[in-house]
Amino acid sequence: MATPFHSLDDFIALPRVEALALSPDGSTVVLTVAALKKDGTGYDRSLWSVPSDGAGTPRRLTRSAKGETGAAFTASGDLLFVSARPDAEGDADDESGQLWMLPAAGGEARPVTRLAGGVDGIMATAESSDRVVVAASLLPSAESIEADAALRARRKDKKVSAILHQTYPVRFWDHDLGPAAPHLLVVDADELADTIAAAVADTAAEDEAVRDAAATLADGAGAASPGGADAATEPQPYPATLPRPRDLTPRPGRSADHAAGALTPDGSALVVSLDEREQRAGRRVIVRIDTETGEWTTLFDEIGVDFESPVVSHDGRLVAFLRTVKSTPAAPTDSEVWVAEIDGSAARRVAEGWDRWASSLSFAVGDIALIATADEDGRGPVFRLPLDGGPVERLTEDDFTYTHVRVVPGSAELVALRSSWIAPPHPVRIAGAGTVTPLSSPVATPDAPGSITEVETVAEDGTRVRGWLLLPDGASADAPAPLLLWIHGGPLSSWNAWSWRWAPLLAAARGYAVLLPDPALSTGYGLDFIARGWNSWGGKPYTDLLSITDAVESRSDIDENRTAAMGGSFGGYMANWIAGHTDRFRAIVTHASLWALDQFAGTTDSSEYWQRIFTDEAMIENSPHRFVRDIRTPLLVVHGDKDYRVPVGEGLRLWSELAEHHADAEGRMPHRFLYFPDENHWVLKPQHAVIWYETVFAFLAEHVRGEEPSFPELLG
Repeated sequence: MATPFHSLDDFIALPRVEALALSPDGSTVVLTVAALKKDGTGYDRSLWSVPSDGAGTPRRLTRSAKGETGAAFTASGDLLFVSARPDAEGDADDESGQLWMLPAAGGEARPVTRLAGGVDGIMATAESSDRVVVAASLLPSAESIEADAALRARRKDKKVSAILHQTYPVRFWDHDLGPAAPHLLVVDADELADTIAAAVADTAAEDEAVRDAAATLADGAGAASPGGADAATEPQPYPATLPRPRDLTPRPGRSADHAAGALTPDGSALVVSLDEREQRAGRRVIVRIDTETGEWTTLFDEIGVDFESPVVSHDGRLVAFLRTVKSTPAAPTDSEVWVAEIDGSAARRVAEGWDRWASSLSFAVGDIALIATADEDGRGPVFRLPLDGGPVERLTEDDFTYTHVRVVPGSAELVALRSSWIAPPHPVRIAGAGTVTPLSSPVATPDAPGSITEVETVAEDGTRVRGWLLLPDGASADAPAPLLLWIHGGPLSSWNAWSWRWAPLLAAARGYAVLLPDPALSTGYGLDFIARGWNSWGGKPYTDLLSITDAVESRSDIDENRTAAMGGSFGGYMANWIAGHTDRFRAIVTHASLWALDQFAGTTDSSEYWQRIFTDEAMIENSPHRFVRDIRTPLLVVHGDKDYRVPVGEGLRLWSELAEHHADAEGRMPHRFLYFPDENHWVLKPQHAVIWYETVFAFLAEHVRGEEPSFPELLG
């Protein structure tokens, strides 16, 4: 049976549910849906409404060429989102994303902000007021949002892109940091002045500002302005028709780069995790900011400890958060769930014997328990953590991973997105007893080729090691399938949820069995399981992978003589390590891989972390580059130039050293290097994803199946 996974063009055209928001009355779920652009080079995002009770049909709420993301509701039921759609009253050339509102009472969406640098995202909304906190970037020397706009205009006019850094880091993931710094701004959405009188007053104020600037220039004072600014780049008044954002983080530096927080129900305070800088690193602290006065109160701060992910109870009395002692080469540390009074007093640990790492937290109805998600045994269930010290209860018992969990007001029920390796994210409702009901969705779940089964083995030290095995249709003892060992990244991760970037069903549709194992360092099996591979990446993670591969190859429906290995990031590291330590695989694909650990640790976007978790000796002993002479397996090396997590220097050095040791007199070798000048740690553009898979499958076909060498036409 043909499925969308049998065609790369059909696969990238599949629409995708990316996020979920729940209305204040609990009746409506809003989904963010991405659909392929007509030219096939990107995705358009729109918002869709579906009933939260499982009945009814989806209804599209937004349509714009720029799309919408970050949906959230105000207490009044108005829908907020971020979009770069045109603002009829703004600058026609402005393409920055702004905060928009779709009124609950009906009518067209209207802008709530008009910031020169745009809005980066919605951080928090209040349960019982229309107050919202957004993240937005402002230039450090600007004293106001008007001054920020003027200075941005002057930099643009002079085509200045230079950035002067005073602190580390200087870049993150795939983008440069600075010169603007992230701020947290509070906006009162109910102050949106949508009247004719306000619009007239706003226009009059803008005209007066332009006349004043022109008069100043005419008097000769303009020559003193930086860069000879003219009236177009002088500060203009912020629109009176829009609620004026108030800055809660003046002079933030880089403290809000990874901020996460929640508003109290009345919106009077923001409880937020921020970075406290320490030389080139930092620790996460939790502060409470009064949203009226801007006054800060530090709630939790310890040297060598990170406090993160704060959430506030429905009655505004409690705050829950994660507390993690920073890891060292000696051992990984636990991620602990804590709860305290809203002023930081009476802090205590919750679910102390629960050996799992919460990936999300929220308060249950009645504030007597926390609702959490966490990796567990190759799944991502929903858990209930009682605050009275009672045992942790697992609420979902299926093979799915849950995200975007929201508590239905006044109910023990939840809504969420869930996914597995054979089902992309889709909305569901979870009853108090754990029964899961799929909701209507504008996106149909595609048919999956083949089947999935759970596999496991016992490692050399007696530890259980498990994974998922995708089997193609027709695999049998009479027609055993070639095997792909597919290694996850992280390394603190698990093969337990759908990924549009890594889609093993594409390989299954082409006749490959795909092994998705969770070796040492994987999450969801307890701290001891992670510790088995700590400071020793080439040890237990490697032997675990070989042990479970041995177990799967012993199956009659697997062809042990036709195998390959592949992985990205940490998976790429393991692919490189495997290449230097065994020749059992016919081909190896290594994407965005770590090659020389000492080089990587000093050039990645967060060097302090990587250098902190390894000893100097282990960083040398576990570096794949030391074994380049021993590589006998053809490698497909893949790297993007905008990868700042694993900088392209890793791929360039790997390629150089392969040529140094394995090229013949004419420079030829069996290895290949697929390079993307404008992709980051992953390959995200649809047209490039097609090229990636075409190249990978052609490389595997050549070396695993013995087919003639080929490459995609569009590679030239």
